[in-house]
Order: sequence, then C-alpha cells, then structure tokens
Amino acid sequence: MVNYRGSSLMRTSLTSKFLSRKQSPTAIALYIIFLFAFSIVIFLFNAGNIVEDKQNPIISHESHSQSQSQSQSQSQLLQVADEELWGAPSSHGLRPCVKPTSRYKAAQGSGHYLTVKSNGGLNQMRTGISDMVAVAHIMNATLVIPQLDKRSFWQDSSTFSDIFDELHFIKTLQGDVRIIRELPKELELVPRARKHFTSWSSMGYYKEMMQLWEDHQVIHVVKSDSRLANNDLPLDLQRLRCRALYHALHFSPPIQSLGKKLVDRLRMRSGRYIALHLRYEKDMLAFTGCTYGLTDAEAEELRIMRDNTKHWKIKEINSTEQRLGGFCPLTPKEVGIFLQAVGYPPSTLIYVASGEIYGGDARLLELMSHFPNLVFKEQLATEKELKAFAKHASQSAALDYIISIESDVFVPSYSGNMARAVEGHRRFLGHRKTITPDRKGLVRLFDELEGGQHREASSFSYLVRQIHKNRQGAPRKRKGPSPGIKGKARYRTEESFYENPYPECICSSKAV
Repeated sequence: MVNYRGSSLMRTSLTSKFLSRKQSPTAIALYIIFLFAFSIVIFLFNAGNIVEDKQNPIISHESHSQSQSQSQSQSQLLQVADEELWGAPSSHGLRPCVKPTSRYKAAQGSGHYLTVKSNGGLNQMRTGISDMVAVAHIMNATLVIPQLDKRSFWQDSSTFSDIFDELHFIKTLQGDVRIIRELPKELELVPRARKHFTSWSSMGYYKEMMQLWEDHQVIHVVKSDSRLANNDLPLDLQRLRCRALYHALHFSPPIQSLGKKLVDRLRMRSGRYIALHLRYEKDMLAFTGCTYGLTDAEAEELRIMRDNTKHWKIKEINSTEQRLGGFCPLTPKEVGIFLQAVGYPPSTLIYVASGEIYGGDARLLELMSHFPNLVFKEQLATEKELKAFAKHASQSAALDYIISIESDVFVPSYSGNMARAVEGHRRFLGHRKTITPDRKGLVRLFDELEGGQHREASSFSYLVRQIHKNRQGAPRKRKGPSPGIKGKARYRTEESFYENPYPECICSSKAV
C-alpha cells in the first residue's frame, strides 16, 4: 500500500524548492506538466491496489478445497457416530455355553423337599428362583414350585403360573432337578425346618445344611434372593443357574405374546429404539434417600415412607452425599442431558420401562424437552390388551423386560435388580449394546454444567463420551470385591453373577 501522507509531503517539498528559485515561463510550464503526470502515475498505482483487494475472494481456491474436505470428513464422522450410537460391541466370537460337563450328575430328590417363599419384585424373584434350583441340586432335594411375594411394595397377587410358563420350567430342568407343582398331601402338615439361608453362601455351606435332612423331610426357605455366592462355585453349578434363568424361566404365553407384539409395534414406528429403564419411582427414591430436585414436601413424604418401612434398616440418609457418591437414580432431566451428550438426536424413539414416575408428567417433561418421542406400553397396547395386567405389577414388569431385552440399546438410570438382570441377559445373548451411566462421574459434570463451566456443548459431550466409551456392554470378566473390604462384607460388593455370567456361561465354545 502507498503512504498517501508521505507522497503529499514529497510533492510540497519539491514545489517549495523549485519556486524558491527564479524560473522562466517555459520551465514553469514543464514543471506543472511533470507534476500532473506524476500525480496520474500515483493515482493509477493506488487504484490498481484497490482493485486487487476487491478481486481477492474471502475464501481462496485452496481454502474452498479444504472446506469441501472438512464437509466430507464431517459426513464420515456422522456415519461413524451412527454406528457408535446403535452398533453392538464386538462379542469377539463368544457364545452362550450352558451345557453340563461330563462330570455332572442330576439331583434325584430322594424324598427330601424344598419349599420356597420368593421375595422382592419380578427380577429379584427370578434370580432367587434360579438360585433355589441350584440349592436344590446341591442338597439333592425336590423343589416345589416357589410361592411369589405378595407383600412387596407393589402388592401383586400373581402366582408362579401367572408370570412364568410352569410346564416349560419343570420340563426344561428335569435333567437337573426334580420339580413338582405342590407338596405331597401327606407332607402338608409335617413340621418343616424353617430356614433363612445365609446370603452369598458357598457350595460347602449347603453341604453342611444337608444335616437338616436327618430330622426333617421338608425345609422351608424364607427368602430366595442372593442365596448363592457370585464367585468360586463349581462350573457346573454356575451353568445350572444360567440354564434355570435363561432357558427354563420363560414368561407365561400371554406375556410372551403381548411382549412380542409391542416390540413389533416399536419396530414399525422407527425401526430401532432405546429401552430406558427409568428407575425414578417413589419406592426407589425413598429407599435410597435421594431428594435432589424434589420439593420439601416430596422429600418429607419420602422420609416418612422410609421410616415406616420396617425392613429398610437405614433411616437417616444424607441425600447430598448419596448423590455425589453416585448412589442415586438419575433424574429424568439428567437422563435427557446424558443421552443428548452421548449423541442421540431428539427424534430418537425411546421406550420408557418403569412404574409410576415420582412427580408425574411434570418430571417427564424435563426428559421430553430433549427427547419428545417417548413411548410407554400404555401407548403401544390397547386398553383391552392391558386389562389382564392391571394391578399386577410383576406381569407388567415382565412386558418391560421383554421389550428391554429386544431393544437396540438398553440404558438403565439406576443399577437395580432389573437393570442388572437385563444387562446380564443381553450379555448372554451376544453382548447387545447396554450403556450403563457412570452416575458418580456424571453428577460432577452435571454440576459443572449447571455452574457454567462447560460453555461449549461439544466439550461437555466429549467428556461424557470419554467416560462411557468402555461402559457399553462389551465382553469383560465379572468384577470381584471392592478393595480394602474384608470378611463377609466383601461378598456384597462383588458384581452379581446374573449381571455378568462371564466366563462360566459365556465362552468361545460353540456349545449352547
């Protein structure tokens, strides 16, 4: 660029020097012509520069090429992202393997009987019944079809045959354990050994319990949940637990039929869907003592419920500490933020598997603001189809279970009994994609987001994806006890066998 101010000063200096001398008229005329010509040259030079600036494009041909390359790269990233969002992790050739070894022998029953009172909700009863099949095998006992819990929070009056295919259960396990529908009439009034077996017990423990047969023909088991250890059991016993849960405990034909119809209807709507187990129900919030985001009146209602539930031993709970420790279910709002950060678009079809959400529609709106395409079984099924399941929470939960097992992606908001059972079953079926939120890590990120520390959505999304890249259901061995914990308490901290039955029931063998 030309310095206009410098040119003006130069012209003034030349003029003053020239005029300071006495010059002839011809010389003066020549000087004027010179100045005029000089001015024209300066103007043309500057004009050339101005035209060049105008002709230079904002994006050069090279920049345009880079832009096209970036667009192609972004398109490729979107395709990769779609695979990451919906694609199942590699199972590395692993398959279900539940056949017994050559050393395995079936239990004969030998005139000894186990009667069982299953406790808890649907999945707590399912895994408990599977444990009781294994216990009956160890103790060489005949298993009487278990009685289901009718006094739990849901007050469900369903019987075993209402929820499960009873005949299939008996026939499938006939090579393992003798199972009968009812105790023989001649034994109905016989005194029974009422036993509350120790949680997470070994095979040796139940061998010792066989001493009870010396004085009793019938043992009544008061509770069925978590009666066996997660680890250090014989391979054949672990595989028997898997045969009982995955092969024998099928849902009753009416439940199976409607469950399949609802899955088909979801597929017709969108082709693929997420099953979200939204464990934001009154009983769970009261049990965990989690009140984040609730009103004072709601928090007080939950406290009263916890105080009045006798078998919940812990009454005083610090809600803030619970949340920071990752022990609280994600709120509907947090679930929406989480799924958005993972990368799912707002149009994603999400099936909500849950009971009644605490806070009702107002809380669900916090999720729907991110993902409006939410579906509940009441919207998929007709009123007539659901009539048979009304007031039967366990049967209704069985429908949720089927839809969750068959989903493209399963996401639990809390690691409760259903979440663990569904994750384990999906692993058994080929490591179907299951995203388990790191609640402790997410709480920190949510609080930072609320505090304005993540101004760019991309940075927040990147951090969420990073901490969940290895939490999507890929094959891994079952986790042992938490470090530093000794004695029997360590068993409680072990990962549930039914949450991850690898390696005993999942291996490289082609046996099924």
